[in-house]
Amino acid sequence: MERKILHVDMDAFFASVEVLDNKSLKGRPVIVGGTSERGVVATCSYEARKYGVRSAMPIFMAKARCPQGIYLPVRHSRYREISKEIFNIFYEITLYVEPLSIDEAFLDISHMDMNPVYIGNLLKERVKKEIGLTLSVGISYNKFLAKLGSDWNKPNGLKVITKEMIPNILLPLPINKVHGLGNKSVKKLNNIGVFTIEDLYNLSEEFFMDYFGKWGKEVYERIRGIDNREVKVIRERKSIGRETTLREDTKDKDKLKEYLRRFSYDISETMKGKNMRGKTITIKIKTSTFISHTKSKTLNNYISSENEIYKEALDVLNTIDFVETIRLIGVSVSSLKENKVEQISFFL
Repeated sequence: MERKILHVDMDAFFASVEVLDNKSLKGRPVIVGGTSERGVVATCSYEARKYGVRSAMPIFMAKARCPQGIYLPVRHSRYREISKEIFNIFYEITLYVEPLSIDEAFLDISHMDMNPVYIGNLLKERVKKEIGLTLSVGISYNKFLAKLGSDWNKPNGLKVITKEMIPNILLPLPINKVHGLGNKSVKKLNNIGVFTIEDLYNLSEEFFMDYFGKWGKEVYERIRGIDNREVKVIRERKSIGRETTLREDTKDKDKLKEYLRRFSYDISETMKGKNMRGKTITIKIKTSTFISHTKSKTLNNYISSENEIYKEALDVLNTIDFVETIRLIGVSVSSLKENKVEQISFFL
């Protein structure tokens, strides 16, 4: 039986929530990521994108391109609240939901004797009517093509990609549309004259294996419409963390410790809410020249309290020699597991 998979992606989610909460922002270039010149764009409205503003762009660059933009701080708690309402709608349609992030997911409706286009439109209508936001839906027989479809005609789009369309529909697309090809791989391929999927398509399977190593076969198959990954209903969360861009570059460890204390509290509260513990602590820093570094420490035991996280984060921080001043600092806890209560047996 051919699978029926939907990839659902909210349109400019953070910015759309800000417009939802403040109708006066509608139709204006909204940039979410902070009001400081030192921040980074988390997302922006489509009106802002017309000026060349993009996610992950430094705020000072965004302001240079779009000085008339509305610059707003990130409100994670509000976005999570809206996300939960949206995902509740997904789960009412099917239990086979694989969340990818706060604003996108795969849905497997293969078991449902219903037209997937009807399901896609139903999701769009319900989210618009009940929440007030738009989303884009990609529909296909595998995950790669479904995700490709959701990005096809954003915002508020719906795209179906069938087997009969393969490979012709893929050939004109740029290679950065292929899931699994990162920026480095794309640049390397561009350097040897490979720009479109058609350019890739004409290369041998042996080339893919030599060039990409163990991922070569997957990339080779993917551009031929083959992707056997299943929708995973349960996804293991890999880490819980917090980070921030500093108001001023610094080497002062006492100032950095203040951020670690605040982050440790936030992370601890999140872990308690999810009933989880972890045993790997990672410090992330970004220098004033935008170079990122991470350093980790794995413990023998699992922890979740604020004081424990802070103590271990300090230990890691104190092993780092700062050659340059720091513009960003973050801490995360990984190697997570659920904090289950074990019953002691009397029959030992």
